[in-house]
Amino acid sequence: MKNNSMYISIVALLAAVASLIISLNSKNSGDVASALKANPEMVVEAMQDYEVQQRENAMKLVEENLAKNADSLYNRAGDGIIGNPKGSKVLVEFFDFSCGYCRRVHPAIKQIVANNPDVKVVAKPMTFLAPISKYAAKVALAAGEQGKFAEVYNALFEAEGRLSESKVDELATNLGLDMEKLRADMNSSKVEKTLSDASELAAKISVNGVPTMVFNNKLLQTIDASVIQEAIDAAK
Repeated sequence: MKNNSMYISIVALLAAVASLIISLNSKNSGDVASALKANPEMVVEAMQDYEVQQRENAMKLVEENLAKNADSLYNRAGDGIIGNPKGSKVLVEFFDFSCGYCRRVHPAIKQIVANNPDVKVVAKPMTFLAPISKYAAKVALAAGEQGKFAEVYNALFEAEGRLSESKVDELATNLGLDMEKLRADMNSSKVEKTLSDASELAAKISVNGVPTMVFNNKLLQTIDASVIQEAIDAAK
């Protein structure tokens, strides 16, 4: 990772210097080498400008991809729903039930839902962090077929200790779910497709880790409720 970062920095530096040379030549600024020697800070400034431009270009591309995949993001049947199912403001959360940071952002999600009756949270479970992740995600999505996705989602994130299949089953049973129907639904092609679609969508829109949220076609990588609330308020 360190060597890769160094390589990227060198490439960025070379690109910045090349850009600076082109700029100097285009402005007929005289001897490029003399200018750089006399003003070495120009290289640093050029590199900083280049990195800012690269970040802006990358963010623009991400936002374009989010817009292209808006229907899959916000309106896919089978996704978990928290809050107002008909809410006019839609917050999408990519998460993993085995993710410690997702557990930490969970109170923020509850706070957002409680304080914003016009917000619908579309929950898209990822399943890459631990073997139990997929089992828990399937149970939560299957519970959605009984109208209890949010209850299972909350229970799984609020459970003490590590999750196991027996603990997940116990939580589902305590919530009064029809366990026979739950078993059938969690192993259905619908649930499997919901999980695979979420994974494919995450790759398309550059979701590289969890938790990642999307609101108003912008990525939000935070565990702070105030940051999410600011984005919602800005859209009102």
